[in-house]
Amino acid sequence: MKKIIIVLVFVLLSTSYASAQTIIKGTVVTSENIPMEGASVYINNSTIGTTTDPDGKFQLDIREGIFEIVISFIGYKTIISSIDSRIYKNPLVFKLRRATNFLDEAVVRKTKYDDDWYYNLSRFKLAFLGRTTLASQCKIMNPKVLSFEFDKATSTLNAYAKEPLKINHQGLGYRIAYDLVHFSLEPRKVTYLGHTKYENLHGGKRKQRQWAAKRLKAYNGSVMHFMRSLRAKKLNKEGYLVHQFKRIQNSERPSEAQIKKARAYIASVSSRDKPVNLSKKIKTPITQLDSAITVIRKVKLPKYRDYLYKSNLPYEDMIVKNENVTLLSFENYLSIVYTKESEEENYSTFKRANKNQTSSLSMIKKSAIIDPSGMVIDPLDVFAEGYWSYEQFANLLPRDYQPPKN
Repeated sequence: MKKIIIVLVFVLLSTSYASAQTIIKGTVVTSENIPMEGASVYINNSTIGTTTDPDGKFQLDIREGIFEIVISFIGYKTIISSIDSRIYKNPLVFKLRRATNFLDEAVVRKTKYDDDWYYNLSRFKLAFLGRTTLASQCKIMNPKVLSFEFDKATSTLNAYAKEPLKINHQGLGYRIAYDLVHFSLEPRKVTYLGHTKYENLHGGKRKQRQWAAKRLKAYNGSVMHFMRSLRAKKLNKEGYLVHQFKRIQNSERPSEAQIKKARAYIASVSSRDKPVNLSKKIKTPITQLDSAITVIRKVKLPKYRDYLYKSNLPYEDMIVKNENVTLLSFENYLSIVYTKESEEENYSTFKRANKNQTSSLSMIKKSAIIDPSGMVIDPLDVFAEGYWSYEQFANLLPRDYQPPKN
């Protein structure tokens, strides 16, 4: 199977998570300044949330850091506001306005729940929830809020949701509301963004112990765990090895133009009665057809070769302090090996399993801001591949998750 690259809203925190607490207070009103009772107010990607009282008022108890507050009410446009608890002073006022369209014009039309829709749903689930053991225990309860569009020219599947996805995660013990903002599945890349509200499921002591164990397992080796360890400068202690490598185009693989030309020629000489034999023995290409077949046989070669050039990367090559801001910044690619867990057997469909979990990270922009809580402010500033692209939404934890101290 082709290697999948994933870009998503990472949930990141620091192991030196600040103990300072801040109470955020505010009011939600309509455009006519009428208090709104029952509006949902929550910290994105967390279990921290509440609803407004009859006077439209709310308060949230949060730790130090930069957070996204999400304010929503059915029939109104959702508000997402960035809050820095270190400089927060005054009560907040959020004014909700009525929504005109829930969906982009491209998907306003009525969805048909036909064979194509069900096929696209299966592709969406695999790309969004993932293929891990936890993904099999994570269920979308209202899939019919989804609409899909497939772009044949780019082989891209886009998904839209007319209301938040309701997800029951029996594996980790969460009830999740996911407000899908963007989903795009390309042949070698999946990108999704959204706002996530977590609620703890209720269960007996045995169930709670099981969920705690699975949450810890999901946390270990995750992007969240890595970023916390990086900020705390405890990578080796936490089981991480970080190396640096360059990615160079593979000279043995034909260019895309050569591949396109070879395919076109083979198609022109092939017929239903006499198809081209792509498995014929060719020692030295003599004819144009021989050359075209030789090119097609090399399509499966990797596009790039990776060359490791620095091992056990020092912290100063990955993070930079700029006044009160911590920046993630590095050159080329990081190879991140988590030595305390093996890859899942299901990962064998991507690569050889049962070795240390290995992921890679690259910068989309020159640097990415990491706030005091360890969150990457703009998640699209970084790009993850390898095992982290295998562990998708079903393996994510809320940003306020803390592992047991022991």
